[in-house]
Amino acid sequence: MGTIRVFGIKNCDTMKKAMNWLGENGIAYEFVDYKKAGVAEANLPDWAARAGWEKLLNTRGLMWKKLSDEERSTVDAAKALKLMAQYPALIKRPVLDNGRELLVGFAPETYAEKLK
Repeated sequence: MGTIRVFGIKNCDTMKKAMNWLGENGIAYEFVDYKKAGVAEANLPDWAARAGWEKLLNTRGLMWKKLSDEERSTVDAAKALKLMAQYPALIKRPVLDNGRELLVGFAPETYAEKLK
């Protein structure tokens, strides 16, 4: 397995849970803050192709609720990618890339199955 890269936002509770789990299980990883210029936008087409834009788009977070009704209506792949590039907080966290597959969100049982 290559280097595991964990994309997200440092102060997010879900990110902290995921990074704690990785540390407790002795799994080395590289953290990448995707709010930093271009990281999210550059990776979004690949992530959407590998995991699906529906899985990436966080419709339960505060940022989604802040969007206008117009922005939230009739979301398709192109619109979702545009919104996530514009507002990286709309990307579900964390996005973990182990070189083979992309894990979106944090579920300890999924991490245990896919990373051990």
